Amino acid sequence: MTDPRLRPATERDYDRVTSLLGAAGLPLAGVPRDLAGFEVAERAGRLVGAVALERYGEDGLLRSAVVDPAERGGGIGAALIERILDVAREHRLRAVYLLTTTAEQWFPRFGFGRVERADVPGAVQASLEFREACPASAVVMMRQMSKVG
Repeated sequence: MTDPRLRPATERDYDRVTSLLGAAGLPLAGVPRDLAGFEVAERAGRLVGAVALERYGEDGLLRSAVVDPAERGGGIGAALIERILDVAREHRLRAVYLLTTTAEQWFPRFGFGRVERADVPGAVQASLEFREACPASAVVMMRQMSKVG
């Protein structure tokens, strides 16, 4: 099986990305039609995963990390997370936050640790993801990013 190709998402990917998110029970609120900030994984012309980074000043919010159930366990999710962290570095973000109800044990391998909601910058807390899309019971995690230069 060939390795998936990672690339920025385009508006043509919208239906497949939202289908993957919906099937995984992840929120669709705030997913832009043009998929700005999204990266996708594609194998043999099939979209098999996606992840997004929303920027809020010097901080980012990782959201919508999803892999097709038939493709899980093959490293696609890890490749997507590494790619989105590269994007965060390219934008010289100070920190990246995320909310999860199911993957708290998975994200520490990428440098994420649990934090309190109150410790999240106001701009990130004001995001649709924080305000409405994710339940109050979701775990908040953060990864400090090193600024370059």
